[in-house]
Amino acid sequence: MSASYILVLYYSRHGATAEMARQIARGVELGGLEARLRTVPAVSAECEATAPALPAEGALYASLDDLRHCAGLALGSPTRFGNMAAPLKYFLDGTSSLWLTGELVGKPAAVFTSTASLHGGQETTLLSMLLPLLHHGMLVCGLPYSEAALLETQGGGTPYGASHHAGSDGKRPLDEHEIALCRALGLRLAQTARRLESGRG
Repeated sequence: MSASYILVLYYSRHGATAEMARQIARGVELGGLEARLRTVPAVSAECEATAPALPAEGALYASLDDLRHCAGLALGSPTRFGNMAAPLKYFLDGTSSLWLTGELVGKPAAVFTSTASLHGGQETTLLSMLLPLLHHGMLVCGLPYSEAALLETQGGGTPYGASHHAGSDGKRPLDEHEIALCRALGLRLAQTARRLESGRG
């Protein structure tokens, strides 16, 4: 394959979205591709403030090259009033050069989110993250109902992408169904990317 990794790009100030990213990465690896975990820095209210070149912990910051050279993308964010978090939107707003050259056209993409309340905007957040990916010409991979966990979950999980109910304190761990759906989404991305690549050959 010309691109051998799936980019798992997320923003998280707490552990739930980062843990989802790790589970999706595991699914990607089960599908035979490398998973590259990346994050984005927080947005500062101080215009002159800049983030350090490397985060203090966790995944490295994403670059446009990470997107340019990936075989597919998993995009994740906690819910902010039914929408993606500002740092992720800010990063995506800076991808116009990739849009102009069509770098992401035809690559598979999926989305994931975590919310504090069970009905706190999981599905609207997932849909809001899909909009810029559709503008880039990416191919959306959801979760089909052939995934048994989608019918059995009592927490997160939607056909639009993987989700997690973190609880009001943000400390509820991913349950077995949420883990299964994260891994299924990663596996689906990897399998789709491999099929697309073999079709091009």
